[in-house]
Amino acid sequence: MVREVSESCMDSLLTEIVSSYCNRFYANKPELAARRIEAIGYQVGHQLSERYTMERPRFSDHLEAIKFICKDFWSELFKKQIDNLKTNHRGTFVLQDNKFRWLSRMSGDPSMEISGASQDPSAMSENKAAQATGMHLYFPCGIIRGALSTLGIPCAVSADISNLPACSFVVRIKV
Repeated sequence: MVREVSESCMDSLLTEIVSSYCNRFYANKPELAARRIEAIGYQVGHQLSERYTMERPRFSDHLEAIKFICKDFWSELFKKQIDNLKTNHRGTFVLQDNKFRWLSRMSGDPSMEISGASQDPSAMSENKAAQATGMHLYFPCGIIRGALSTLGIPCAVSADISNLPACSFVVRIKV
C-alpha cells in the first residue's frame, strides 16, 4: 500500500516547524533552532530510509548508497531524481537539485551576505528572508543525514543556495 502526503501539507508543516522553532521556542538562539529543525529532519530521514530499504540488500560502498539517495530516495520524496551528483572521490558528494520543491515558493536573494551593520529597512528584510530560507534547509539536510546514517554512513550535510529554487546539498562522509 502506497501512502503519500499532499505537497501543500508538507510545505505548510515545514513552514510551521521553522516558524515555531525560530520565532517561539528559540527566538533568541537561532543556532539551537537550527539544530532542533535538523534533528527532526534526521528522524524523518532515518524512518523513511528504513522503510525504503527494507527489502533491499545492504549497499556495498558509499557511492552506491549516495546513488540510492539521489535516485530512489529523492524520487519517493519529491517525485524526481537529483539533477546532478558530483564527488571528489575522497568522501565529499554534492547533490544538485535545480528546482528544489521546498524552495520553489520562496522569494528573495539567499546568497546576500548577512551583516548586522546595515540600517536600510529593505536590506534588513532581505537579510531576514535569507535567514528564513536558510532555516528551511536544515530539515532536508537532516533528512539526508538521517537516511545515510541508517545506511551505515555517518556524515555531515550542509546546503548551499545561490539561485532560488536551485539547491546543492554537500555530504561529507566522516571517517
